[in-house]
This record gives sequence, C-alpha cells and structure tokens, in this order.
Amino acid sequence: MHRDDKGKIIQDLRLQANKAVIAVVTDFQGMKVEEMTLLRRSLRENNIEFRVVKNTLARIAFEETPHAPVRDNFKECCAIAFGFDDPVTPAKVLVDFEKKSKKFKTRFASLEGRYLEAAAMKELSELPSREVLLARMMGTMNAVPTNFASLFANLIRGMMNALDAIREQKQNA
Repeated sequence: MHRDDKGKIIQDLRLQANKAVIAVVTDFQGMKVEEMTLLRRSLRENNIEFRVVKNTLARIAFEETPHAPVRDNFKECCAIAFGFDDPVTPAKVLVDFEKKSKKFKTRFASLEGRYLEAAAMKELSELPSREVLLARMMGTMNAVPTNFASLFANLIRGMMNALDAIREQKQNA
C-alpha cells in the first residue's frame, strides 16, 4: 500500500472516530463471507459504520480523537464499528450477532473516551435505547401535571358532591 493511500485511510478513520459516540473493536477472524455480509447489512441498517483496518493505521488515526485511550489495545486481526447516534444500538447489534456467531467477538470499546471491556459492552447492550429512555422520561414528565390536574378535579368533584347533597337536604326539608 502506498503512503498516500495509508494517509487517506488514516484521515477517514480519524474523521469517523471524531464523529462517533462509540467505537467498538471486534475480532472477526475465521468468519465466513456470508456471516460477514449479514453483519455488515445489520450494522448498515442501524447507521453503524464497520471498517476492517490495520492495527498500525488505527493506532495513528486514534491518536488525536476522543477515543485515544483504546489506541494501544489494537492487536491481531480486528475491525472497528463506529456508532454515531446512540451508543446502545451498536452494542445491541454486535452482542446479538456475537451470540449467533461462533467466530465473532467484541473485544473492547471506547464510549466517549472511556475504555469498556467486553463484559461492559454486554451490560450496555441490555440498556434500553435512547428513544425508549426519552419516551419514559417524557411519560414521567407528563404524569406530574396530569396527576396534579386529576387531584384538583377530584377535590372539586368531592366538594361539588357535598354541596349537591346539602342542596338536596335543604330542598327536602
């Protein structure tokens, strides 16, 4: 590979690493082409970029990025999955694929500059997605004024029932 080609690869990796919220390093050694195609397709559907890279190029590319703490751990045959929106989605997709495949493994990850072991990736994959968490938060925020309005409506309703009972009692007397 020519020096210019290496420089372009490093530049592309650095751009992706700067934009990515999470970078997951995986081991794909021994996988069949069909398995790799299925993995790439599922990652692409979830807006996750997957790159097979040389370790030395990855180390150089990660130097001046938020994911720099993991650059010294690139060893053997590896690929990097970059997640740009939600860190839980790449973790879910990769851990689910790891359960199906005998050869595929997640090694480690960098979540906004923090190093994560493979076990932490599994824990991250069990969290609800960002959309689900936002929906829960909005439901909780909506519940407070709704409950407040219901409370006052019940107080007024109780008072109206008491006044109605007093009115009926006076009419019957």
